Formats: sequence, C-alpha cells, structure tokens
Amino acid sequence: MLVLFTWTKTHWLKLEDLIELRMADIRTYNVVILGIGFLLIFTAFTTCGNIEQTVVKSLNSTNFTGSGYHSLGIIYGVFSFCNVLAPIIVTIIGPQFTMFLSGVLYSGYIAAFIIPSTWSFYFTSVVIGIGAAMLWTAQGHFLVENSDASTINRNTGLFWALLQCSMLFGNLYVYFDWKGKTEITDKDRKIMFTALLVISALGTLSFLALRKVCQQEEILSEEEGQYLLSARLKYKQRATSAVTETKTQFKTILEIFKTKTILLLSFCMAYSGLELSFYSGVYGTCIGATTHFGDVAKGLIGISGIVVGIGEIVGGGLFGLVLKNNRFRRTSVVFLGMVVHFVAFYLIFLNIPDDAPVVFQTSSQHKPYLVPSLSIALLCSFLLGLGDSCFNTQLYSILGRAFAEQSAPAFAIFKFIQSMFAAVAFFYSGYILLTWQLLVMVIMGFTGTLCFFMVERMQNMSADIQEY
Repeated sequence: MLVLFTWTKTHWLKLEDLIELRMADIRTYNVVILGIGFLLIFTAFTTCGNIEQTVVKSLNSTNFTGSGYHSLGIIYGVFSFCNVLAPIIVTIIGPQFTMFLSGVLYSGYIAAFIIPSTWSFYFTSVVIGIGAAMLWTAQGHFLVENSDASTINRNTGLFWALLQCSMLFGNLYVYFDWKGKTEITDKDRKIMFTALLVISALGTLSFLALRKVCQQEEILSEEEGQYLLSARLKYKQRATSAVTETKTQFKTILEIFKTKTILLLSFCMAYSGLELSFYSGVYGTCIGATTHFGDVAKGLIGISGIVVGIGEIVGGGLFGLVLKNNRFRRTSVVFLGMVVHFVAFYLIFLNIPDDAPVVFQTSSQHKPYLVPSLSIALLCSFLLGLGDSCFNTQLYSILGRAFAEQSAPAFAIFKFIQSMFAAVAFFYSGYILLTWQLLVMVIMGFTGTLCFFMVERMQNMSADIQEY
C-alpha cells in the first residue's frame, strides 16, 4: 500500500511539473505574440504619425481642411483623459478582446487616409485616442497575467524590444517608396496607407492567437446551463468591481498628485511630452519640407524615423538595463539626456529652415544659418531618440522607487501629464516657427532636469534617514 502511495505521489508531482512547464510555455508564447501584435500595429501607426502632416499638405482636395498636427494633438489629448476609464472596460470584457477591439480602431484611423475627408479624419482621431487608452491598459494587464516574479523583467524586456523595432520597418518602407519624389500623389498615398492598413490588420488579428493561461475554470465548470444563467450576473459583478476599483484609484491619484515629488517631477514629465511630439511628428515633417534636400527629402522622413528608433533602442538598452539598479546614476543619465537634446536642438536651429514646421507648401521658403546637411539632420534624429530614452527610463526608475507601493497611480499621472503636453505641442506646432518651438523645449528641459535633481536629492536624503 505504501509503495502504491509513493508511486502515485511521485507521478502526481511529475504531472504537476509537466502542467507548470506547459503553462510557462503558454505564457512565453503569449508574450511573444503580444509583442508581435504591437510591433505590427505600431509599425503602421508610428509610420503614419511620422508622415501624416507631410501627406496632409500634399492633398489636392480643396474640401479637406484637416491638419496632421491637430489630429495627433486630439489623439494624445483623448488618450490622457480616457486612461481613467480604460480599466473598467478591460475588467468587464477582458484584456484579449480589448486589445483586439483597440486594434480595429487603430486600423480604422489608418484607413481614413486612403479616402480622406475632414470629418472622418478628426472622428477617427478621437476614436483612436480611446483605443490607445484601452490598448495600453489591456497590455499591462495581459503582461502581468502572463508573468511571475521570476519572469516579469524578461517578459517586459522581450515585449519592449519587439515594440521598439516598430520604428524601423515602416519608416524603411517610406524611404524606399518615397525616395526621389518631390510630391506625394494620391496614388502614392493610397498605396502607402493600404500597406499600413494591412500591417495593422495583421497585428490586430494576431491578438486572436493569444491563449488563456488559466484553464481550470473550464475543467471545474461542467454545468454549462448554470454557467450561462450566471454569465449576466458575472459581468454585472465585474462592472461593479471595476467601477469601485476605478474610484479608489482616482482618489489615490489625486492624493499622489498633491505630493511634492510629483509636483516637481511634473516639469520633467511635461518636457517628455513636448519632445515626444517633436521627434515623433514635427521633426520628420521639417526634414521633408527642407528645400535643399531636393528629391530625397520625402524619403528622408523614413530614414529619420529609423535613426530615432536606433537612438531609442541604444538608450533604452544602455540606461534602462545596464544602469537601472544604480540610483546614483539617474541624475547623470538625465543630465546627459538634457545635454544631448540641447546639442540636437542647436544643430536643428542651424541646419533646418525656420518655417519648415509651419509651411503650407511642399517645401520651405526660409534659409537656415548653415547649408542644410543630411548627416547633421540624421545625427539630430539619433540624438533626439537617445535623449528621449534617457528621460523616460529614469522617470520610470524614480517613480518606481518613490512610489513602490503605489506605482500604478504614479505611472498613470506620468502618462496623463506627458500626453497632455504632447497634445498641446501638436496643436501649436503648425503655427509657431521652429526657433520658438526649440526655445520652449530648452526652457522646459532645463527646468525639468533641475526639478529631477531636487527629487533625487530628496529620495537620497530620505533613504539616509531610514538607514539611521
């Protein structure tokens, strides 16, 4: 009897190990599919954001009066406010279906460029802002569901590595397709956005390939009739729970927002929003509008996006992974980010025509201080991406340390402030000359860096007091 019990127990333990191993494989599979889905969707969307102002300026239709800057401003503005409501939707319908629905909304925005009209352009801008809030909230839920304490860093790194590659492929296609073209015809636009639509649709469909991690409910719930009867009650309970959690989180956000740490860091967060709008939508448009670059100007928009992506990847890998555990390096990295950005801004000031972001023709009319140089323009693209990664990695790091027990509300505040200032920057980018846009970022960048230093000093003093 004892031998039988031992044999049964041994095989039961082996069965548990096999089940655990299988679950680990499913989770890894889900993280990879999640990363591929985001890679495809944001290959389409990032490329779209990089070229849309150039595309809008090239439209021959007199009935279209939209602005690519205004569209991006609406997207980030709606996104910032909808972050509060997104958790309710994710809780009720689940992260997988939420991401699929959001992907459909992203695809709808890209499709609006194939046959553009002003009302559909701005309507889909609002819709994709809602979709973005749902998508990123669901992504966070799903990544946590498919990770544990031992795999969360690996899975996060894997996901972000795939996501960052989205800046490479679409922009490379823009370069080869638009190289040598001085004007973007209706045919060029339709081919470009049809290709981006297909890529976005493939990313959306990939979410359907995600698998459920917990299948125990399906094994235990054999009484299907009772399950169907209780389904309505189940969703009602989910909705009630989601509303309650959202109210609690909103109160926590308000309390954290009043703290000295967040008030100081808000300047750095605001700067990250300003420079986000500049490198993701404005600078590419400026390069494409520079007359001196001639026939290759439009194709250079894609190359610029690729080089920005390389800067992001290099900075994210170096400062996000190598130095992430050294608290004394945060101020050094942020200072480096400020210097890198200021050098880029000065070179852009000298190299790019002042009217490049606001000109309504296909090319600029003003002359810069230097003869526009392609190598300097692309160097600035790299510096913009590198500097952005410096600020973002260290903001995440200091928020994670200062609000270790309240990280979700703290990061929600970060995304809200960043998105709001990105929206504001996109709205004024079409009206203010390049010099003044650069000056605003220099002032905010210096102020934000100074405030970051103050917060880091406060955190170090607090840590020293706790040691005693």
